Amino acid sequence: AAAGQMQPSNPTRRHFTIDDFEIGRPLGKGKFGNVYLARLKKNHFIVALKVLFKSQLEKAGLEHQLRREVEIQAHLQHPNILRLYNYFHDARRIYLILEYAPRGELYNFLQKSGPLDEQRTATIMEELADALTYCHKKKVIHRDIKPENLLLGLMGEVKIADFGWSVHAPSLRRQTMCGTLDYLSPEIVEGRMYDEKVDLWCVGVLCYELLVGKPPFESASQSETQRRILKVDVTFPPSMPVGAQDLVSKLLRFQPSERLPLAQILVHPWVKAHSRRVLPPCAQKAS
Repeated sequence: AAAGQMQPSNPTRRHFTIDDFEIGRPLGKGKFGNVYLARLKKNHFIVALKVLFKSQLEKAGLEHQLRREVEIQAHLQHPNILRLYNYFHDARRIYLILEYAPRGELYNFLQKSGPLDEQRTATIMEELADALTYCHKKKVIHRDIKPENLLLGLMGEVKIADFGWSVHAPSLRRQTMCGTLDYLSPEIVEGRMYDEKVDLWCVGVLCYELLVGKPPFESASQSETQRRILKVDVTFPPSMPVGAQDLVSKLLRFQPSERLPLAQILVHPWVKAHSRRVLPPCAQKAS
């Protein structure tokens, strides 16, 4: 009910100010600001408050992108997509009121605990396929599905975050020249036109990384990574389950039209056999 009081699409939505919140510990630091644990004074509802500095966004020419991405995110409601409840600003800052994902970034979890088992990986595959089906129906392409952009909810369920306006940059992030190339699809590497099928490629790369512990095209240099992506040079370690190999090989196809569609991921035998997806009671009607 507390979340319902913060519906972003409600035309009579409340205008928040920073005084409505108690601010807690920082959850992440980024180029344009920080993310804090916060709680509404009125009803003690816990959120993540993303604080962005207008001057830095303007300097980078990103205000328009932020506005567009905020509008997109505000209208997405799905149990596996991080909610943007609301937003407000003052003279110097923009504040995004986001759902709090208590288990943090999937990337950090992988760094600490290593590869995931079949059950956890298959569950994430089902959650992502469902969430992306919802996005694609709304004509939203994420383009950047990777462990850094996936958060974990209370039950370990995955939450897609960072719709292009991420500032959430903890210390464990991949350090490369211009972000990681590991998840780029061939059409993006070549600078061609792309559509929602880029997300299918990313899901394939993710499935591989979750089970193996490193992404399939990882190389010593960026040019080598690019070369391997364009050749779709993927080899499966013997430890990788055959069903997962089948799924990944059907997603990592050079031609976007040949990639396994989201609906087929949901009914893939390996996903069906191992996924243990559970929906929170409040989300069952939303999915």
